[in-house]
Order: sequence, then C-alpha cells, then structure tokens
Amino acid sequence: MNRIEQLSQNPPLPKSSEGRELMLLGYLANQYEEKAFPIAYPDPIDAIKVRMRDLGLTVNDLLSAFGDKGTASKVLSKERALSLNMIRVLSNCLSLPTELLIQPLERSKSKSKILIANEPKVKYRKSTKSNKK
Repeated sequence: MNRIEQLSQNPPLPKSSEGRELMLLGYLANQYEEKAFPIAYPDPIDAIKVRMRDLGLTVNDLLSAFGDKGTASKVLSKERALSLNMIRVLSNCLSLPTELLIQPLERSKSKSKILIANEPKVKYRKSTKSNKK
C-alpha cells in the first residue's frame, strides 16, 4: 500500500514500468480486498422494502410486479420467492441490480401452533345427537 501511495502521488504514464507496476499493485490490492473483506448484498426483500420507502411507494404501486396483493404480501413476508418476472419488473421499477434480487432468500418458517406445556389438545367431533324439539 505504501508503494501504491508513492506511485499515485505523481502518476506515471500507463505504459511505463512504474505505470505497469501501479496497475499490477492496484489489481492485487483489489483482489486481496475482495477475498479478505467481501461485501455481500443485503437480503433482497429487505432491499425492496427500503427502496419502496425511499421512493415513497406502496404495494399498490408495484402490483404490476407482484400481480396481486396476496402474492405481494407473501413475497414481502418471505413466504414466497421472487419469480423471474418479478425480478425483472422490480429491477426496473426500483432501480435495483438483478444480482441483488436473484439471490436465494431465507424464507420465513411456516407459522405453526405453539402448544403450552401440559395443555391438552382440543379434539373436535361431529355431533351425533339428533335435533329434537
């Protein structure tokens, strides 16, 4: 990094030996930073929500991407993955890179009933009594 700084203070011509050295050192530093300090994309759904808030959009404004409110709700709650068509439309509407939106997302776990310890399960049966008046 010290050598890059020295060469950058008085930039050499690109085809000179110092210019080639600067380009090589810059390339190596970039490769090191990408491997040692990778920058991951944020969660696609979180990025969509942030971008919607930034642009002042509601779900109704993006029905062309989702199709209907039910699908939009499922996607935004991570119960359903984005389709390829949704990714294309959202990328254009929200100016988000497709690489961000195409990432696999961790879906929310299905909503299951939580039983309290020692709570009896309720069983429902059809009534066999006849209606007599």
